[in-house]
Amino acid sequence: MFETMDGSGTRSLFGTDGIRGRANVEPMTPETTMRVAMAAAACFGGNGHRTAVIAKDTRLSGYLLEPALVCGFVALGWDVVMVGPMPTPAVSGLTRSLRADLGIMLSASHNPYYDNGIKIFGPDGYKLSDAEEKAIEAAMADADSHRASPDALGRARRMDDAQGRYIEVVKGSFPRGMRLDGLRIAVDCANGAAYRVAPDVLWELGAEVIPVAVSPDGTNINDACGAAHPETICRAVREHQADIGLSLDGDADRLVLADDAGRPIDGDQVMALVAAVWQRRGSLRGNAVAATVMSNLGLERYLDGIGVGLARTRVGDRYVVEHMRKHDLNLGGEQSGHIVLRDFSATGDGLLAALQVLAELVASGKRASELLSLFEPLPQRLESVRYGVRDPLAAPAVRKAVKDAEERLRGVGRLLVRKSGTEPLIRIMAEAEDEGLVGEVVDGLAADIRAAV
Repeated sequence: MFETMDGSGTRSLFGTDGIRGRANVEPMTPETTMRVAMAAAACFGGNGHRTAVIAKDTRLSGYLLEPALVCGFVALGWDVVMVGPMPTPAVSGLTRSLRADLGIMLSASHNPYYDNGIKIFGPDGYKLSDAEEKAIEAAMADADSHRASPDALGRARRMDDAQGRYIEVVKGSFPRGMRLDGLRIAVDCANGAAYRVAPDVLWELGAEVIPVAVSPDGTNINDACGAAHPETICRAVREHQADIGLSLDGDADRLVLADDAGRPIDGDQVMALVAAVWQRRGSLRGNAVAATVMSNLGLERYLDGIGVGLARTRVGDRYVVEHMRKHDLNLGGEQSGHIVLRDFSATGDGLLAALQVLAELVASGKRASELLSLFEPLPQRLESVRYGVRDPLAAPAVRKAVKDAEERLRGVGRLLVRKSGTEPLIRIMAEAEDEGLVGEVVDGLAADIRAAV
């Protein structure tokens, strides 16, 4: 099947997770960044005083783009609270707790340092809808007309205790009276936004902490570390004989685990565990989990076996959250590690998800390798093909190849071919009981797509 980026038409700036691109190249230039801020301020201006919370990860380009955001909001009379390097979910929570009107995160998540991005949260702490993002794009052409008069300009200030606030929120999700004493935990912070808060949370709860990738220099974020490189946390667990490993991405909204044997554990297994625990407690709302079309069929079969439904959405954690809000679910996520726990947060939070797993590790007395192997995943393969200006999915030969591949998997597996919403990549995913068939299908399609690039 094909999946489009936006069911109602492609947007020119916003993808599946905000705006993203190469730093200091359009659209991630200070000029466009400032106009995005001005347009957002115009769209959410209304009457009365307005405030925006701005955070960033550890990319060098944050120094370029943060002032541009501040200028845009101040120019329209908004006040700005800058919180410095902070995880994306912290921005969501601070926007609510400070009763701000918008929250902005400067991050390109798991991308290399030379990319950056803009994620925008509404006053309720949720990411903006497609309609709201389109309204901001439309408002950029006329943002100048909303400039404030000299006596009505906004002000900007830095908040010094933002990290402490977030740490307390995260610790508050952990069962009262429970501690992590005796556990040796390796944590890979991707040289990113959680390089301070993640080790601190685990240490304050009593764990012996083995910090990995906690020395950001502006250009080493996600560099052979973090959730996009699980081999690093797996190696750290084996080298230090840790009980479990936690790996976050650059803005800490994703989590990948390593069990005590140093094997990678993805978001599907985390969702399976949390669903089982919450169902047993009677706290799983709607008796269902929301996940994307990328989640393994093994997860669906496991949940069905314990009487829990699985609702599949388009790729992107905000589409998962939209479904959760519509159907009042409190658990959802993505195989890639975005885990959304709506009882605690309005967006994916790697640290919150990790603490749910660690709480069950303590309560059960099991090893991580026992706890986090609830189902056997079906053979699944994901391949990415980079493309330029020309859209390879529009080529007749590629469309025919996709149709033929779907026929080969009909009744025995699944195929998904889509454009990435964050990078110029075509994603190919296939799964089936027959691992050889999966490999043949993916390799053949990847070759056809490369030929059309």
